Amino acid sequence: MSAALLDGKSIAAEIRTELAAEVTRLRARGVTPGLGVVLVGDDPASHSYVTAKERACAELGLHSDDNRLPADTTPEALRAVLDRLNADPAVHGILLQLPLPRQLDETAALTAIRPEKDVDGFHPVNIGRMLVGQDAFLPCTPHGILQMLARRGIPTAGAHAVIVGRSNIVGKPLANLLLRKDPLGNATVTVCHTGTPDIAVHTRRADIVIAAAGRPNTIRADMVKEGAVVVDVGVNRVPDASRKSGYRLVGDVDFEAVSRKASFITPVPGGVGPMTITMLMYNTVQAAVRAAGAAE
Repeated sequence: MSAALLDGKSIAAEIRTELAAEVTRLRARGVTPGLGVVLVGDDPASHSYVTAKERACAELGLHSDDNRLPADTTPEALRAVLDRLNADPAVHGILLQLPLPRQLDETAALTAIRPEKDVDGFHPVNIGRMLVGQDAFLPCTPHGILQMLARRGIPTAGAHAVIVGRSNIVGKPLANLLLRKDPLGNATVTVCHTGTPDIAVHTRRADIVIAAAGRPNTIRADMVKEGAVVVDVGVNRVPDASRKSGYRLVGDVDFEAVSRKASFITPVPGGVGPMTITMLMYNTVQAAVRAAGAAE
């Protein structure tokens, strides 16, 4: 068996076409969806990610309020920027790029964002609403994964999904979403982590394997069954002397070997990453829709 690619770029392009139409409708009503972006420090990966998000805003016709702050920014200075964005009616969503420098408390900073502008889906209010099945902004990477599966006809209902990784950004919210009594859920879910004695015991039984461990080659071919769907969330830099940069990007899955057993597999790069950015755009547009409705 040779796996079909779950191409995040093409699926993201489909969703962005739909979003562009919604943005056109909003702009005709005098509403331009706005995203406030806050980046603290000089982390190269964060800079690259934020630049990609700002590019997506420009392509869709969204307003981007760009705030680049120095690495020694104080909690008070960061809070002042967030308060300004919270109060600005032209900003419908706020993106606070993580991680933050050591002197800044991530929980305090994320909680300072108004829930109705929390388009990353990290505020405790949105997390709580998601957990009980109420309307909320969904975390972008988990939501993007569900959209990939749904838009390529891969059912989650009745499937056994094994998630490797328990982060607050991917593993935990994705487990909750897959469990929900919902067309994008209704799966039986197992979550594996560093305390799981033998991860392969669980992944070999899975219909869907989601790797979000943050380590190359966490999932090998002998750890998946024939025909499994494999979603690779990992983005890892490994040395490569043949590249100008001196490194190349790989996921958490041994792509070459696993792709010979899986039915579907995501590439790295070009798989989950484009979906994460697109779902941030989706949440921002939805925030603008809600704000426009409330203003009427």
